[in-house]
Amino acid sequence: MARNSIDIPVPPGRVFEVLSDPRSYGEWVVGSSQIRDADPNWPAVGSRFHHKVGWGPIKVSDHTEVLDADPPRMLRLRAKARPLGTALVTLGIAETGGGSRVTMIEDPGDRLSALIFSPLTHLLVRGRNVESLRRLRDIAVQLDQEPAAADRRLGESAQP
Repeated sequence: MARNSIDIPVPPGRVFEVLSDPRSYGEWVVGSSQIRDADPNWPAVGSRFHHKVGWGPIKVSDHTEVLDADPPRMLRLRAKARPLGTALVTLGIAETGGGSRVTMIEDPGDRLSALIFSPLTHLLVRGRNVESLRRLRDIAVQLDQEPAAADRRLGESAQP
Protein backbone atom coordinates (compact mmCIF):
# COMPACT_ATOMS: atom_id res chain seq x y z
CA MET A 1 0.00 0.00 0.00
CA ALA A 2 1.26 3.47 -0.90
CA ARG A 3 -0.10 6.20 1.35
CA ASN A 4 0.58 9.91 0.89
CA SER A 5 -0.97 13.06 2.37
CA ILE A 6 -0.81 16.76 1.65
CA ASP A 7 -2.34 19.86 3.23
CA ILE A 8 -4.12 22.13 0.76
CA PRO A 9 -5.18 25.63 1.85
CA VAL A 10 -8.66 25.43 0.28
CA PRO A 11 -11.94 23.91 1.50
CA PRO A 12 -12.70 20.22 0.76
CA GLY A 13 -15.40 21.22 -1.73
CA ARG A 14 -12.81 23.04 -3.85
CA VAL A 15 -10.51 19.99 -3.87
CA PHE A 16 -13.45 17.77 -4.81
CA GLU A 17 -14.31 20.22 -7.59
CA VAL A 18 -10.92 19.46 -9.16
CA LEU A 19 -11.47 15.71 -8.72
CA SER A 20 -14.91 16.10 -10.33
CA ASP A 21 -13.36 17.43 -13.54
CA PRO A 22 -11.97 14.47 -15.51
CA ARG A 23 -9.82 16.86 -17.57
CA SER A 24 -7.81 17.65 -14.43
CA TYR A 25 -6.39 14.11 -14.18
CA GLY A 26 -4.20 14.73 -17.23
CA GLU A 27 -2.73 17.66 -15.32
CA TRP A 28 -2.20 16.31 -11.82
CA VAL A 29 -1.71 12.54 -12.16
CA VAL A 30 1.94 11.83 -12.91
CA GLY A 31 2.17 9.54 -15.93
CA SER A 32 -1.24 10.48 -17.32
CA SER A 33 -0.67 12.19 -20.63
CA GLN A 34 -4.11 12.66 -22.14
CA ILE A 35 -7.76 12.39 -21.17
CA ARG A 36 -9.45 11.05 -24.30
CA ASP A 37 -13.09 11.07 -23.22
CA ALA A 38 -15.29 11.04 -20.10
CA ASP A 39 -18.78 9.99 -19.12
CA PRO A 40 -20.95 13.08 -18.65
CA ASN A 41 -21.96 11.99 -15.13
CA TRP A 42 -18.37 11.77 -13.78
CA PRO A 43 -17.77 11.23 -10.80
CA ALA A 44 -20.94 9.18 -10.28
CA VAL A 45 -20.35 5.57 -9.21
CA GLY A 46 -19.74 3.47 -12.31
CA SER A 47 -18.74 6.43 -14.50
CA ARG A 48 -15.43 6.38 -16.37
CA PHE A 49 -12.95 8.54 -18.11
CA HIS A 50 -10.63 7.22 -20.79
CA HIS A 51 -6.97 8.14 -20.74
CA LYS A 52 -3.50 7.51 -22.04
CA VAL A 53 -0.78 6.79 -19.51
CA GLY A 54 2.92 6.16 -19.87
CA TRP A 55 6.20 7.87 -20.47
CA GLY A 56 8.01 8.78 -23.65
CA PRO A 57 6.96 6.67 -26.63
CA ILE A 58 5.30 4.00 -24.43
CA LYS A 59 1.64 5.00 -23.98
CA VAL A 60 -1.27 2.77 -23.03
CA SER A 61 -4.94 3.63 -23.58
CA ASP A 62 -7.31 2.49 -20.84
CA HIS A 63 -9.81 3.94 -18.35
CA THR A 64 -10.45 4.91 -14.74
CA GLU A 65 -13.77 4.07 -13.08
CA VAL A 66 -15.45 5.46 -9.98
CA LEU A 67 -16.07 2.71 -7.41
CA ASP A 68 -17.41 4.91 -4.62
CA ALA A 69 -17.93 8.61 -3.98
CA ASP A 70 -18.89 10.65 -0.95
CA PRO A 71 -18.50 14.29 -2.03
CA PRO A 72 -16.60 16.22 -0.80
CA ARG A 73 -14.96 13.69 1.53
CA MET A 74 -13.92 10.70 -0.57
CA LEU A 75 -13.46 9.34 -4.07
CA ARG A 76 -12.47 5.70 -4.72
CA LEU A 77 -11.24 4.78 -8.20
CA ARG A 78 -10.06 1.77 -10.19
CA ALA A 79 -7.36 3.01 -12.55
CA LYS A 80 -6.40 0.67 -15.37
CA ALA A 81 -3.30 0.81 -17.52
CA ARG A 82 -3.20 -2.72 -18.86
CA PRO A 83 -0.90 -4.54 -19.38
CA LEU A 84 1.08 -2.36 -16.96
CA GLY A 85 -1.34 -2.95 -14.09
CA THR A 86 -4.46 -1.86 -12.26
CA ALA A 87 -4.64 0.25 -9.12
CA LEU A 88 -7.28 0.96 -6.51
CA VAL A 89 -6.93 4.60 -5.50
CA THR A 90 -8.75 6.19 -2.58
CA LEU A 91 -8.64 9.97 -2.18
CA GLY A 92 -9.82 11.05 1.27
CA ILE A 93 -10.40 14.73 1.97
CA ALA A 94 -10.63 15.94 5.56
CA GLU A 95 -11.41 19.50 6.61
CA THR A 96 -8.66 21.17 8.61
CA GLY A 97 -8.54 24.55 10.29
CA GLY A 98 -6.66 25.96 7.30
CA GLY A 99 -8.27 24.04 4.46
CA SER A 100 -8.05 20.36 3.60
CA ARG A 101 -5.86 17.34 4.19
CA VAL A 102 -5.90 15.03 1.19
CA THR A 103 -4.79 11.43 1.73
CA MET A 104 -4.15 9.25 -1.30
CA ILE A 105 -3.97 5.49 -0.81
CA GLU A 106 -2.98 3.35 -3.78
CA ASP A 107 -3.19 -0.45 -3.72
CA PRO A 108 -2.80 -3.07 -6.43
CA GLY A 109 -6.14 -3.52 -8.19
CA ASP A 110 -5.83 -7.13 -9.31
CA ARG A 111 -3.77 -10.29 -8.68
CA LEU A 112 -1.24 -9.59 -11.43
CA SER A 113 -0.64 -6.06 -10.16
CA ALA A 114 -0.26 -7.42 -6.61
CA LEU A 115 2.46 -9.80 -7.85
CA ILE A 116 4.54 -6.94 -9.25
CA PHE A 117 3.85 -4.58 -6.31
CA SER A 118 7.17 -5.10 -4.54
CA PRO A 119 8.89 -2.88 -1.96
CA LEU A 120 10.67 -1.13 -4.86
CA THR A 121 7.46 -0.41 -6.80
CA HIS A 122 5.88 0.70 -3.52
CA LEU A 123 8.61 3.34 -3.14
CA LEU A 124 8.25 4.42 -6.78
CA VAL A 125 4.45 4.75 -6.45
CA ARG A 126 4.82 6.75 -3.22
CA GLY A 127 7.30 9.07 -4.92
CA ARG A 128 5.04 9.53 -7.94
CA ASN A 129 2.08 10.26 -5.67
CA VAL A 130 4.01 12.94 -3.76
CA GLU A 131 4.33 14.84 -7.04
CA SER A 132 0.73 14.06 -8.07
CA LEU A 133 -0.63 15.50 -4.81
CA ARG A 134 1.59 18.58 -5.19
CA ARG A 135 0.08 19.14 -8.64
CA LEU A 136 -3.44 18.59 -7.28
CA ARG A 137 -2.72 21.19 -4.60
CA ASP A 138 -1.50 23.71 -7.18
CA ILE A 139 -4.61 23.27 -9.34
CA ALA A 140 -6.98 23.52 -6.35
CA VAL A 141 -5.26 26.68 -5.10
CA GLN A 142 -5.30 28.24 -8.57
CA LEU A 143 -8.98 27.35 -8.97
CA ASP A 144 -9.72 28.91 -5.60
CA GLN A 145 -7.89 32.12 -6.56
CA GLU A 146 -8.80 32.38 -10.26
CA PRO A 147 -11.60 30.00 -11.29
CA ALA A 148 -11.68 31.13 -14.94
CA ALA A 149 -7.89 30.81 -15.39
CA ALA A 150 -7.81 27.32 -13.91
CA ASP A 151 -10.73 26.21 -16.07
CA ARG A 152 -9.00 27.53 -19.21
CA ARG A 153 -5.79 25.73 -18.22
CA LEU A 154 -7.58 22.43 -17.77
CA GLY A 155 -9.50 22.89 -21.01
CA GLU A 156 -6.23 23.33 -22.87
CA SER A 157 -4.80 20.13 -21.39
CA ALA A 158 -7.80 18.12 -22.59
CA GLN A 159 -7.00 18.75 -26.24
CA PRO A 160 -5.73 15.65 -28.15
